[in-house]
Amino acid sequence: MKEIIISEAEAGQRLDKTLSKLLGNAGKGFLYKMLRKKNIKLNNKKAEGNEKLTAGDSIQLYFSDETYAALASENRRGRTEDLPPYTLDIIYEDDHIILINKPAGMLSQKAKEGDVSINDYLIRHVRKKGLEGRTVKPSICNRLDRNTSGLIIGGCSIPGLQGVAELLHEKKIRKYYLALVKGRMESNQTIEGYLRKNPKTNTVALHAVRTEGAVPVVTRYHPISTNGRCTLLKVELVTGKTHQIRAHLASVGHPILGDPKYGNPDANRWLRQKYHCSRQLLHAFELRFGQTGGTLGYLSGQRFQAPLPRLFQTVIEQEGL
Repeated sequence: MKEIIISEAEAGQRLDKTLSKLLGNAGKGFLYKMLRKKNIKLNNKKAEGNEKLTAGDSIQLYFSDETYAALASENRRGRTEDLPPYTLDIIYEDDHIILINKPAGMLSQKAKEGDVSINDYLIRHVRKKGLEGRTVKPSICNRLDRNTSGLIIGGCSIPGLQGVAELLHEKKIRKYYLALVKGRMESNQTIEGYLRKNPKTNTVALHAVRTEGAVPVVTRYHPISTNGRCTLLKVELVTGKTHQIRAHLASVGHPILGDPKYGNPDANRWLRQKYHCSRQLLHAFELRFGQTGGTLGYLSGQRFQAPLPRLFQTVIEQEGL
């Protein structure tokens, strides 16, 4: 008999999902058959599979060592030891979540096999600290474009992953960016519209009225300073859709400097020639957690900020902003 004790990191999952992760080489039909036949028990009692697990729960597997070894998914987590050298810039970390200052140029998550992403380094970091549960795969919970820097949220436990997903869905995490845009902007504004993505070109189009396939988007911005040539903005991402900030600002005639898809070619050329910068100057600099309960209730009212990349800071200083 093999006994599995559920850790704090693994709490909150259904029993059947936990079993599927523990016994990755077993089919669902086999697992439910073993539950019916009491070859798998929960806390020494017959279980249905839909029970939500709590820390300290005991799963009994009445299998031989050979059967368990054949069914167990020992290699499910993948390799991270071959990643190129990189140390995460961690802004905050606890047993449930981690906030990382992602550099420009790094993917949030893999787009295809062979990619290297901040998610891979998150998994390696959690694994090295010994925090990863047997049925937990740490993961990035929100995404930033490859060439956008700044705060990104990772979940390290089942309660953390579930809690962040709930907070994002309920819009209880407010996200603020700093953007350097073309031209003079002097007044606060809220931009609304409908955004539709073209998966073939990986670009988006904005529409003033509802259009088939488009979703509503809202962006707020507040000018911090301007020199007439460019303006430093604080932007609140009210809805979080692909390329939303970049496309919204371009749509009102103030594209982000360095943006290769929605930017102004002349402004981008100036930025490249003067500062050797060829990526958009957009940085996710602040996260604010609203009032919440549950596992992540201790984060209520907390605010976290990530410092600007050196090149972004240099452009601001040199332009007198």
